[in-house]
Amino acid sequence: MEKTTIGWINGAIGMLIFSASLPATRVAVSGFDPVFLTSARAAIAGALALVLVRVVGGQRPQRSDLVSLAVIAFGVVIGFPLLTALALQHVTSAHSLVFIALLPLATASFGVLRGGERPRLAFWLFSLAGSAIVAGFALMGGGEASLVGDLLMVLAVIVCGLGYAEGARLSRRLGGLKVICWALILSLPMMLAIAIATHPDSLAGIGDSAWAGLAYVSVFSMLIGFVFWYRGLALGGIAAVGQLQLLQPFFGLALAASLLGEVVSWSMAVATIAVVACVAGARRFAR
Repeated sequence: MEKTTIGWINGAIGMLIFSASLPATRVAVSGFDPVFLTSARAAIAGALALVLVRVVGGQRPQRSDLVSLAVIAFGVVIGFPLLTALALQHVTSAHSLVFIALLPLATASFGVLRGGERPRLAFWLFSLAGSAIVAGFALMGGGEASLVGDLLMVLAVIVCGLGYAEGARLSRRLGGLKVICWALILSLPMMLAIAIATHPDSLAGIGDSAWAGLAYVSVFSMLIGFVFWYRGLALGGIAAVGQLQLLQPFFGLALAASLLGEVVSWSMAVATIAVVACVAGARRFAR
């Protein structure tokens, strides 16, 4: 199997795991403060990362890698989780899809700046078309706008794109597992301290769904998903594999339909087919 194909498979697995992140975060913030949620998920994932690094062993990051790891931690361990948790207090999950649709463009842009990639013009055209389709679908789905929520989501997309591209660049040498593990370990002391300082006064009023949301974003969104995602970006190309994120909102809606019994409209099916075509076109012209 070709390296790029393996990259796309790993990227697809990571994208599927991330598809439930925003719905899980939305559920979790119903019971937890956004700052506590962000720090707790990072602290839990960081503790698991310590165990994984000890078990796996192998090459450790060099001192020169600390800046890159700090950028990754800022982008995907702290920045994106906190900003989206805050935003989801102001906007609906459906409305947030407008901004998640722009994440592939952000990732590709930082891939050019940080990863040295040079996609062709046709790649950018397919990427813009896919982003427009997803954004249009999300806007048709409704949801009240909020200036504060919108600004938070824009910032979340920017820092996440940076964290994705930087992590993919470092994964070419260290591997996806070690990159996310060491980024989590680097941020663990600070995030653990914040979690302790902001923990709820009482756990009695927190529902099972909020605990389930916290568990998912801690183990899957914060750790397992990144192992596949960073490996996919490193092997298949940051700009190319990053286009799989265009499908993330639709899989999230499909998941909501299967678990919550929500109706999936015909427009979702049509939009998904169109986005798949854009992803295929972007892949062809990524290099």
